[in-house]
Amino acid sequence: MRNILIVGLGGFAGSVLRYLISVYSLQFYAGKFPLATLLVNVIGSILIGLAYGFAERFDWMSPSMRLLIATGFCGGFTTFSAFAFENVKLLQNNEYGLFAGYVVLSVVVCIGGAVIGLLVSRL
Repeated sequence: MRNILIVGLGGFAGSVLRYLISVYSLQFYAGKFPLATLLVNVIGSILIGLAYGFAERFDWMSPSMRLLIATGFCGGFTTFSAFAFENVKLLQNNEYGLFAGYVVLSVVVCIGGAVIGLLVSRL
């Protein structure tokens, strides 16, 4: 039960921050490309890389802290379901170029973000 509460708390914080980024990003960009989701997924990928990297490197990150950050916060913060739905909408609207760019950027940059997070945590 304790672990469920830890994951839930992290998920709550991540979901709220994701929502705030989505709302505030509309003040700067209102185009067709789902920039807010890409931004959140890149940030989340870096954070999960940092969390796992620091957990490997230092003893101060307990299994509970890793659950809070990686499973809870990053799970609530990142938006793969939104990513999938936005891609379906791009395809339905015949936006094939945006679809291809979004998929490639998301996959390459987010995996790169996780690698960067791991590397930074090892410095």
